[in-house]
Amino acid sequence: MKLKKPEIMAPIQNFASLEACRDYADAVYFGLSNLTMRANADAFTLQNIGKFVDKCHDYKIKAYLTVNSVIYNSDIKIAEKIIKKAKQVKVDAVIVWDPAVIEICHKLKQKFFISTQANISNWQTAEFYKKLGASRVVLAREMTLKQIKELRQKVKHIEIETFVHGAMCLSVSGRCILSAYLYGKSANCGSCAQPCRKEWILSDNEGNKISTEGKYFMSAKDLCMIEYVPQLIKAGIDSFKIEGRRRDPNYIATTARCYKEAVDAYFDKTFTLDKVAKWKKELAGVYNRGFSTGFYFGTPGKEGINYDHSGNIATTKKILVGYVKKYYAKIKVAEISLESCGLKVGDEISIEGHTTYLKQQVDSIELAGENLKIAKKGMLIGVKVVKRVRRNDKVFVLH
Repeated sequence: MKLKKPEIMAPIQNFASLEACRDYADAVYFGLSNLTMRANADAFTLQNIGKFVDKCHDYKIKAYLTVNSVIYNSDIKIAEKIIKKAKQVKVDAVIVWDPAVIEICHKLKQKFFISTQANISNWQTAEFYKKLGASRVVLAREMTLKQIKELRQKVKHIEIETFVHGAMCLSVSGRCILSAYLYGKSANCGSCAQPCRKEWILSDNEGNKISTEGKYFMSAKDLCMIEYVPQLIKAGIDSFKIEGRRRDPNYIATTARCYKEAVDAYFDKTFTLDKVAKWKKELAGVYNRGFSTGFYFGTPGKEGINYDHSGNIATTKKILVGYVKKYYAKIKVAEISLESCGLKVGDEISIEGHTTYLKQQVDSIELAGENLKIAKKGMLIGVKVVKRVRRNDKVFVLH
């Protein structure tokens, strides 16, 4: 069987996220402010979705819209309005699972994929959705690689998408009621408060309580399959999905690039352990909670939990230094106000805004016509930049 090069699909929060992955992603997925599993993450509305999709297509990137939260009676009209808009602006596919939304897609002749929220864990379920008209299924994260291979062999003429990197949910395909029960924020409606990432108190039926002493017993490590890219390709997976619509552009750029390089290296026959070590080091440098292989090689045990940390343990620290005040397009210089800390020549910086993302080294610093090696907090300096930046963009130094 001739192996197909899988699509690299990146998570998108705003226009800056797209700029971050434009050179590496084949597709992106995003949501509006409602009816999505990341309701608090997305900056897109019915008003600006057309502009975003056009930008994706200008970059030769496919745009997939998520409409995959639980749908109540009052949501049906909203869902129809969203799908109509998706069709109008030429979204490449919508990611859905609720039968009501599938019916809307049929009615409007909109291409659709079946979300991981459907918990597709066997080949007959995949066949069922194929008969309903789905062109792709996003498999449950709880499937092993062996099970995925078996499904691929049984089911033809439908694409398979799996998560290869990013946060893992403690519950099956996000089917968790803990957040809703404790905080009134439903995970299944995109508003998870992530109680699994908190410290907990253990108690018995006699009322005895034991502190977990700073340990996190339910904080799952992030998925990272970079070293197993060849096995994923051989399994016949059509799309490699990266989780992280709430994460920053540097994470999106790094993850998309590393997986793109890994896929290309496999097909170029240059995939080596040295390259894997380099990619893992780079991936560890951006947001992560430690890495595991999830369910790909069996049900994870204690090695899949990060007992010591519930949040980011990235080896690279991102420190705010200030803000862009002006951009001089002719000379490609940003005027930066160092409001939080200083900057020096040789520092690696990132500049981020709603539509801005760049990462570069500081090659020179200028203050009132004088070149400096080190600039101190409180200074208003000029720095040559490789791309257009905008007023009020944030400037970070990376250590």
